Amino acid sequence: MTFSIAARCARTKMFGISVSSSSPSVAARCAHARAGVGAVATQNITDPTLGPDGLDLLAYMSAPDALAWLTRDAPDIEYRQITMIDAEGKTAAFSGKKTLGVHGTATAQNVVAAGNLLSSEAIPDKMVAAFLADESADLGDRILAAMKTALAEGGEEGPVHSAGMLIVDEVRWPIADLRVDWHESDPIGELEKLWALWKPQAKDYVTRALNPSSAPAYGVPGDER
Repeated sequence: MTFSIAARCARTKMFGISVSSSSPSVAARCAHARAGVGAVATQNITDPTLGPDGLDLLAYMSAPDALAWLTRDAPDIEYRQITMIDAEGKTAAFSGKKTLGVHGTATAQNVVAAGNLLSSEAIPDKMVAAFLADESADLGDRILAAMKTALAEGGEEGPVHSAGMLIVDEVRWPIADLRVDWHESDPIGELEKLWALWKPQAKDYVTRALNPSSAPAYGVPGDER
């Protein structure tokens, strides 16, 4: 029901994760990231607790080691599909024996992709290639390029209806947490529109939190600074 990508920008050390599914509000359950630590996607028959638990492990160990610990004792693990990326850009992926339909994962330095109920098992590899195509581009742009590639290659067997993208940087909160919780025909296209709106403002909102006296004007009625 889902395809996702988790990635790290080697230049900025930022982490990002994006996910799309035929079910509503997929990013609320499946996308997890922590600044300076890494990112985790937990999908298929989703257990959202695996996201925070995985991030806690990534704070102390590599992605392959963290995944081994996480999957060793987790209940019903054969229903889960998990990807991880750590602070060094190492990646790991797991698909339980009860992962739905055509499924697959693909890993490379700084990027990991996975999907289930796919139209083709080659889709994760295509997502990774799309992400790596332009390492000079913004992390969010690269992630969305991978998501659009997945869709162009057939995506899920059926239509997707929700999508989201989470990006973390140096602060404790996400600098982008964008979600299309339901769209009848093109949630990834709507997510791309949201990113185009948010991207030029993202740093301003960090400044407003850390140093409001020097923050840019809010651009709303009544703001006379």
